[in-house]
Amino acid sequence: QQQTGGRKVSRTDVSPEQLLPEMARPECSMEFSDIIGSTPQIMRSIRFAKQAALTDFAIVLNGESGSGKDVFAQAIHNTSPRRNGPFVALNCGAIAADLVESELFGYEPGAFTGANPKGKIGKFELANGGTIFLDEIGDMPLHLQVNLLRVLQSRNIERVGGMESIPIDVRVISATNKDLEAMITKNEFREDLYFRLNVIPLHIPSLRERAGDIELLLNTALIRF
Repeated sequence: QQQTGGRKVSRTDVSPEQLLPEMARPECSMEFSDIIGSTPQIMRSIRFAKQAALTDFAIVLNGESGSGKDVFAQAIHNTSPRRNGPFVALNCGAIAADLVESELFGYEPGAFTGANPKGKIGKFELANGGTIFLDEIGDMPLHLQVNLLRVLQSRNIERVGGMESIPIDVRVISATNKDLEAMITKNEFREDLYFRLNVIPLHIPSLRERAGDIELLLNTALIRF
C-alpha cells in the first residue's frame, strides 16, 4: 500500500503509468567491488570497464554464458554519469521474435490483436536518461536489427502502430556469447549495426581463463552460504 492524498490505496488502485518510474528501475545493485577475482585476466577487464564507464559510448560485452556479463553491465551503469538514471535490461533471446519490437519500442492502444488496450511503453522509453542493457544481442532477428540501427542513428523511436517520433537519450550496453564478426560474414548480423554497438568492445573472461580465482571464489561461497 502507499499513501495518496491522505488515503491509503492498494497496488490494484494504481495505474501502470503511475508505477512506471518504479518499473524502470529493476534491481541494479552490482558494483565493481562485487566482482570476485584477483587474476590478471579479470583485473584487466575490470580496469578497462571502469574507464569505459566514464564515457557515454556504446559497449559490447563478449563472453561465455555464466561469465558475468550482466554483473559488468550493472557495475558500468552504477559507475557512469548516468548512475542516477534507470537501468533497463532486455534478454533478446528469451522472448519470442515477434514480441521483441513491441518490448523495445512499445506500442499504441489496439496496435495488434491481443495488445493491451492502454498500450505499452517500451524498454527504450523506460531507459530514457539512463542505460539499456541488450543481453544476447546476437539473437536479435535481422529485420529488427534494421529498426535498432535506425534508433541508434536518429535517437528517436516510434511505438508499434504509432506515428509520433519520440526522442530518447539512452546509453546502450550489449552482451553476447556469439562471434558477431563471424555472424556478419554469414549475413546473420548487420555490419553497420555491429559498428554502432561495438564502439568499445570488452571481453569478460570465463572461469577457465582465470582458473587462479577458483580458490577465492570457493572460499567466498563457503563464507556466504
